[in-house]
Amino acid sequence: MKTYYLHLRAFPCDLCQGPVVTGSTAVRERDIEKETEITEVGAICLSCGHRQSEATAPGRTRDFPPVLWEPPKASTPPVMGHTASAYREMLNREELH
Repeated sequence: MKTYYLHLRAFPCDLCQGPVVTGSTAVRERDIEKETEITEVGAICLSCGHRQSEATAPGRTRDFPPVLWEPPKASTPPVMGHTASAYREMLNREELH
């Protein structure tokens, strides 16, 4: 039986020292196997919106325990409006920096 996990990390932003949150999802085929299908879901500073993919200050990263997550439902159509608005927001933030 497949189990799905959400992994979250936080570290300080290089620009404003606010919290950058990054995440990934992964799958385990069985409880004793290594995780596969690891997918990075991005990183963003919650204070200024800077997209910083890696922590630059050593020892300042906080890893949160993995969380069991329900698998995505294949029959649910994608929400294109949300995706399009998130993409426009990302482009607008890049223009400001």
